[in-house]
Amino acid sequence: MSSIRQLKSRIRSVKNTKQITRAMEMVAASKMRRAQDATKETSAYAHAANELLTYLAGQNVTDNHPYFNQRQIKNRLLIVIASDKGLAGAYNSNILRRLAQELKEDKNMGIGTQIVTIGRRVTRFVAKLKDVELIGAYDDMSDKPTGHELRTIVNTAINSFTSKQVDAVDIVFTKFHNAVKQEAYMQRILPAGYTYTPTCDYACDAKYEPSPAVVLDAVAYRLIESQVFQTLLDARASEHSMRMVAMKSATDNASDLVDDLTLEMNKARQGAITQELAEISGGVEAME
Repeated sequence: MSSIRQLKSRIRSVKNTKQITRAMEMVAASKMRRAQDATKETSAYAHAANELLTYLAGQNVTDNHPYFNQRQIKNRLLIVIASDKGLAGAYNSNILRRLAQELKEDKNMGIGTQIVTIGRRVTRFVAKLKDVELIGAYDDMSDKPTGHELRTIVNTAINSFTSKQVDAVDIVFTKFHNAVKQEAYMQRILPAGYTYTPTCDYACDAKYEPSPAVVLDAVAYRLIESQVFQTLLDARASEHSMRMVAMKSATDNASDLVDDLTLEMNKARQGAITQELAEISGGVEAME
């Protein structure tokens, strides 16, 4: 009977765990939908910035701009985005694996590496590394970062690049494709680049005051800012998506485990009843 009591206790424990994982799955699904909507909202802004940069590049005003300055890479800055919490499947391990790959390549090529981390998981990982300079760490960042949070990261990247402390700035994050597909990805934000976009009439016909070069400063900064913002949104959408899938898998596994334990308990109960009947029959035969 003690075996049956133990099985009942395990079944209750698994059912309680199942309720928790089910609730976490629903919360992650809700957050993922909001994060997915947020990633779509920024596309029009980035498209407009690319249109302006396409036109300004055609006027040869980007050639000597410090944000677009190409030089040999001797040092680079990596901005790495992970999560503050676990229980998100392979989300953090994929990012840490990609970061380790980038650090190995830098070491082989004799490139010095500075790192800015976003998320406790990657901060703890980087803090244990040797020959890597951690210049900034940001935890508890919201799913939709505020302007202050965003500008702090962007200004750190731009100041490091324009002061020639680093020769390139890359972001390592998880790119969100859809609810079932995400990938660890690296994107270069400095030297500044943009996707060539056919310009519409307003970009060509507009008057740029006081000059296209001055306008370029603002547009280039906004483009870099929008790229960083987009990577943060993608990373959050990927995190919630992978957590939703992980919690769904945990819930399904809990259901299967409850079924297996219930079957085992029924077998144990049936065996106990059979043994009691055998003992009664044996007692009756002994009395006769």
